[in-house]
Amino acid sequence: QVRLVESGGGLVQPGESLRLSCAASGFPFSRYAMRWYRQAPGKEREFVALISAAGNTNYAESVKGRFTISRDNAKNTVYLQMNSLKPEDTAVYYCNANYQSDYWGQGTQVTVSS
Repeated sequence: QVRLVESGGGLVQPGESLRLSCAASGFPFSRYAMRWYRQAPGKEREFVALISAAGNTNYAESVKGRFTISRDNAKNTVYLQMNSLKPEDTAVYYCNANYQSDYWGQGTQVTVSS
């Protein structure tokens, strides 16, 4: 069965960095694109970043130049390096895999506040 487990969230000040991880299991990880989404309080879940099986990446405009998505196929893990964090980045961050169906992790809270 597909399982996605996010970690790495926390409380940071504006301008600081965090690295999120998503450990995946239950499907052929290296063959599938992986995505990060986020959901802020009172808002809809929104796309953040994607990495294809080949390693190509795509970002939401709001995070371009600050966030970097990467993957380690040997560890079945996808990462989101978040630099220059802003208060508006505060949200629950979710890992997503589309393997026959959409799968989501439980999310990890990121709070950016002074």
